[in-house]
Amino acid sequence: MTTNWQETLVEKQVTYTLNLNGKIILIENVPARVNEETGEQFFSPSTVERLQQTILDKKEPDHFIQVPVYDYSNSAA
Repeated sequence: MTTNWQETLVEKQVTYTLNLNGKIILIENVPARVNEETGEQFFSPSTVERLQQTILDKKEPDHFIQVPVYDYSNSAA
């Protein structure tokens, strides 16, 4: 049985999120190819290198935000 599956990837600017040693890091306006059906994000090798370098450089962030945190295990069913 053959299934015709065609992914539709769209070039977009996304926010990359990373949890590094308990600290949430966001990098905005990252170019990615995004699957329209699933939302999965794909990054080019050069973009991945630049993301890693941005994180390793530890330069002063452009801005800070506050983020509420909820613990799923403590929420009522």
